[in-house]
Amino acid sequence: MTSEASAGESDRPAWSGDVHHGVAAWTGDLPEDPVQAGPEADHEAVARKILLDQLTGQARTRKELADKLSAKNVPDAVATMLLDRFEEVGLIDDEAFARAWIASRQPGKGLAGRALAQELRRKGVDDETVREAVAEIDPDDEEEAARRLVRKKLRTVGGLERDKATRRLVGMLARKGYSSGLAFAVVRQELDADEDETD
Repeated sequence: MTSEASAGESDRPAWSGDVHHGVAAWTGDLPEDPVQAGPEADHEAVARKILLDQLTGQARTRKELADKLSAKNVPDAVATMLLDRFEEVGLIDDEAFARAWIASRQPGKGLAGRALAQELRRKGVDDETVREAVAEIDPDDEEEAARRLVRKKLRTVGGLERDKATRRLVGMLARKGYSSGLAFAVVRQELDADEDETD
């Protein structure tokens, strides 16, 4: 009976596939299982969903969206194709983005054109588009924004000597992107007006 069992075992085919699998398991070099891996991801569908999710609720620049797709390992060719398509239908518009950014940040944060230009460049808007958008800022609106900032800050520098208060206020405007000429003029005028009211 033992001899028959031995004969039966010797008649079995060799474990050709399993042997290689066993070696691979020991070496850590397992081939990818096509069943477990599933179908290859549809890069275009994934990229389209990423773009739509990113654009929900707020506009973004082409560069911001391209960076997001790159971070998600979307192939460059797929990313470029979809970004071009989104631009064609108006879902991506860097010029409109720049104008909207300025319209919200200039009065809201009191930022001057120079500071707004830096922000837009950091977001990937090209220089020509930035220049055109910043050129649309009304100089009177920019000066009025500077005055509002100074008037708001006057309360915190009221007890300081005039020179020290001037330096502090001009420094604040400089950080907001205002030129030194405009900053000094506005600060001087607002300090004079504040002193007249105090007297």
